[in-house]
Amino acid sequence: MAAYAQHRGLDHLIVGEPMDLWKSNMPQEMILRSHVDWHLDPLETHSIERYLAVRDLRREAVEPLSRDFYLEYADWFRSEKGIDPLRAEVTRLDRHNGTFDARLSNGESIRAKGVVLAIGFRYFKNIPAELAALLPADSYSHTCDLVEFEQLRNKRCLIVGGRQSAFEWAALLAEHGAAAVHVSHRHPTPLFQDSEWGWINEAMDRFVDEPDWYRDLSGKEKQRVQAKFAEARIKLEPWLWPRINRDNVKLWPETLVTACSATTNGELGVQLDNGQHLTVDHVVLATGYKVNMNQVPFVAAGNISATLELDGGFPVLDNQLQSSIPGLFITSLPATQDFGPFFAFTVAVKVSAQVIGKALR
Repeated sequence: MAAYAQHRGLDHLIVGEPMDLWKSNMPQEMILRSHVDWHLDPLETHSIERYLAVRDLRREAVEPLSRDFYLEYADWFRSEKGIDPLRAEVTRLDRHNGTFDARLSNGESIRAKGVVLAIGFRYFKNIPAELAALLPADSYSHTCDLVEFEQLRNKRCLIVGGRQSAFEWAALLAEHGAAAVHVSHRHPTPLFQDSEWGWINEAMDRFVDEPDWYRDLSGKEKQRVQAKFAEARIKLEPWLWPRINRDNVKLWPETLVTACSATTNGELGVQLDNGQHLTVDHVVLATGYKVNMNQVPFVAAGNISATLELDGGFPVLDNQLQSSIPGLFITSLPATQDFGPFFAFTVAVKVSAQVIGKALR
């Protein structure tokens, strides 16, 4: 967004710690599902392909992309574009007389005519109430908060969840010396197969000139697009299978946790609905993310929450990604309800930058 605003001559300021979610809430050894062509530049100049050329690397040498490689690319992108964020956090966002006032963690404040929220998913980690009620306090972590694994060396772990993050955390825990890793999920274990993502680039490109194309689909047409996306997303990357195909990793498909109790020595006794009893030391919740804008601290603290129209926790957006509050634009995961599941992935960033940039211009 900052790159596009700069290109269009829009007076702007980007606030936040660069790529902090990726640095603080994703493990160092993580492998992305993103591809080389899912880059950051709406101008198609500083792409990952260009970065590979600068470093004299071939695509085959970096795919699948690692977290560290992606962070290196993002730093290069920021440097090449001359983007210098104000490294602070917004603690409160208010709107008075058509102007926004953002209070910052460093004591400063910013007044702006327009605001773009590109906040990712950190605030939306999903801890299902039924699991929270069963599990003793301090006995579990969400994957968003468990990015260091040495603390669980020689420990027994239960992962609740059955998508990519559940199996990748299982691999990382096993590789870091966990004594045992159990994975419980409600559905059959997904296939470890390559997914077909190529069609998504074409679908995303349509948003630049036709931002309403997804919103204008009929209910059945939306379901078909969502089903096609889900078919790709629920598959597990084939490079995961050899990493979890080991004696200390056990899969429990089509199961639910029905009870959990702590013993005097700190162990957890976990009961599954198939009758299996597990003894573990820690539970990892790979239960994904669920949007609720009221959970965003600076939204809840300010006066915009009173007039921000929500639908099931998601912001209601127009075809320019503008919320019910004029001048407040929201993209990334919170935009998925109105603009489709693609907006939860990095493939959407350059498109949303252009759509919002045109509106601001």
